[in-house]
Parts: sequence; C-alpha cells; structure tokens
Amino acid sequence: MNAYRESEPEKLEDRLSRIDSEIAGLLTRAVEGGELDFDDGLKLARTEGAELDALVLAADHVRHKRVGDVITYVVNRNINFTNVCFVGCRFCAFSRAPREHDAYFLSLEEVAHRSIEAWERGAREVCVQGGLPRGLDPFYYRDILHSIKTATPSMHIHAFSPMEIVYGVELTGMPLRDYLLMLKEAGLDTLPGTAAEILDDGVRHEIERIKLTVAQWVDVVTTAHTVGIRTTSTMMYGHTETEEHWLRHLLLLRDIQKRTGGFTEFVPLGFVHQNTQLYQSGDARPGPTTNEHLKVHALARLMLQGWIDNIQISWVKMTTEMTQSCLRAGANDYGGTLMDENISRLAGATSGQYLSPSDIRARIRKLGRVPAERNTLYKILKVHGREEEAQDEPEVSAAIPSPFVTLEHSRAHAAHRTGSED
Repeated sequence: MNAYRESEPEKLEDRLSRIDSEIAGLLTRAVEGGELDFDDGLKLARTEGAELDALVLAADHVRHKRVGDVITYVVNRNINFTNVCFVGCRFCAFSRAPREHDAYFLSLEEVAHRSIEAWERGAREVCVQGGLPRGLDPFYYRDILHSIKTATPSMHIHAFSPMEIVYGVELTGMPLRDYLLMLKEAGLDTLPGTAAEILDDGVRHEIERIKLTVAQWVDVVTTAHTVGIRTTSTMMYGHTETEEHWLRHLLLLRDIQKRTGGFTEFVPLGFVHQNTQLYQSGDARPGPTTNEHLKVHALARLMLQGWIDNIQISWVKMTTEMTQSCLRAGANDYGGTLMDENISRLAGATSGQYLSPSDIRARIRKLGRVPAERNTLYKILKVHGREEEAQDEPEVSAAIPSPFVTLEHSRAHAAHRTGSED
C-alpha cells in the first residue's frame, strides 16, 4: 500500500520548513501551480542534499495533483528497418556503414511481417525508425507506411524522427507541409520527437556535427502539429550539456506546446555512453549521475506542468531501481514494452530489449500505484485491478529504494554503478 500518500502534504510542508527559504519558496509556488522561469529552474537544477530531496518530493506531489496515482504504459514494438546511416552521430553506436558485416536493411515485406507479429502479441503501436542510408528511394518512408497499414490496418504507426522527415523532404523535393500530409494520408499517426538531443546548436555541433539544426527540429514538429500529427518530445542528458541547457530545452518545449498543443508527452533520455565514440574520445561524461536522473524528471514535472503533463521514463536506459525512483520524482508513464529495442542496447545499455506487460504492471504495483494500459494518445484502454496482482508479482525482484537521494548517496552510487543505469 502507498502509505506515505495520506500524509504527503504534511511531509512536504515539513521538508520545506527545513531547507533554504528561497528554494522552499520556489517549490511552494510550483506546488500551487505557479509557472517557473529560467532562473527559477536553474536554482532548482543546482540543488543537492535536503533541497534536492524536497525538489523530488514536490515534483511527486505535483504529479499526484496533475495526473493522480495511475502509471500508464503502452504495448508496442520497435521496428528499426535499417542500421545503415551516413550521419555518424558521435553518441550513437547503432549505425553501420553499408558494407559492414552486420549492416542490414529490412524489406517492406519483413517490416509488414513484424507488424503482424506485434499485433498478434497484443501490440497496438509500432515505433518505426532507422538509419539514414544514402540513395534511399525518395518515397520509401511513404511505402513503409503503406506496407504496415495494409498488413495491420488498425495498428497505430508512430514513425520517423524529425531527422528522417528532413531527409525525406530533401529526397522528394516536396515542401515540408505537403510531405507530412502525404505521410499522414499513407498512414502516419504520430511522430517521435526524437533527434532533439539538446536543443542548442552549440551542443549539437559537439555531438553530431551534420545533423539537423534546432530550427529544423522545431519546424518539423510545429508543422506536424499544425497538420494534425501529434508528436512526443524528448531530451538526451548526461553527456556534454549543462543545467542551463536543460532549462532552455524545457522552456522551448513549453513555448511550443503553448502555441500548438501537439506534444503528447515528454521523455527524458539518459545518455548511454559505454560504446559511443563521444565518450570513448573523452569528450563526454559517463552518462547521468543518480542526482541528474532525479533532477531532470523532477524539473520536467515542475517546468512543464499544465502544458505537458505526461512525463515518461525510459526504462531501457536505467536500472530498475533508478526507473522506479524517477517514477517517484514526477514521472507517470512507463513507456512501451519495446519488443526489439536495439539503439540503447548497442550503445551499452543492459536493461533488456523487452518488458512484458505483466512485468511493467508488477513494477508499478511495487510503488503502490495503479497500472493502466494506454494507447499512443494516452487514452486509457484498461485499468488493471488488484485481482491481477498475484499473477504479476512473481516476475519482479527486490525492494525499491527511497527516491530521496542525498549527495553522499549519489557519490557512493556513482562509484559502484554499472553502465546499465544510463
């Protein structure tokens, strides 16, 4: 049972009474629904110790007020149709040159077959992304959509990063708006807000060199929103960026949402460093610390509240313990089952390629919260009651640690952590 919930307001008030008065004032304003600006967020991003504990608790309090105690998830499958890519992002270990022994390119028939398999296993969403190979047929992305919708007409297609959209526009010569409308007619339902990394061109130049600019990313997602294609939003943290970059990124997303209302969720993505050239060259830190994981999720909840109220964790990039802690630091969505997750795995993540729905539900129940299956647009499909708990419980291990992590705990954790956390 979630016993702490009943006394949370008193606990929060007690914590706020024992920390720096300026931080307490900012958190009180956020809990009361007030909007925080850049300077406010930066002060919170630099908290440690008791102030960080209070930030985490305040974010969890706001989460409870905004979305309640349900934690949602979606049953989905990843289809990475090729790993051939000419871009060469320094943070990516997924891409291959065309002649490498493990390079691959799935046929349209194989893509359709994987969608059928996913449907038969209960998935109602496929997430389709791939590398950017040279010489791609100009209308290949449209043809992928046709093949999936023909094979599985009711499958929700969540496909193509803004980088892929920019590439498709270049290949076809079509205006962006017309290109997106063509994809929508062919079956595109929603667009991943990936390829965002950090929305700062200076950082982007350090980590990816020839990838799309901030202006291009914003143009793709805002145009998609105007033609009725909703998108996710993401941020990759734990590499070369600073707290200032986090705040500018979050505020840009908030500004876009105020104008378009097109984001379905925000997904913080911890940098998985082990096998990447960016880390191996000494140009990036070894992924996020425990405190950074907690801060980013908590800040997202407070900075985006009322505009983007679904904060999703990326379980594949963190340990189970860290994932659970982030769900007590403001997050409310477990993401997808991710059949065949490859990108994080090849970068060094070891949290697996798939979580079954029962695994996810059991993890949610360990938090004293209520699991619910959703669709891509956050419509609840089924709330899973207590009667199912017995069949889910055996698949989950170990107790979950407190989310209130001090600086001392963070240092000890960082000294012993494995790459699977990031």
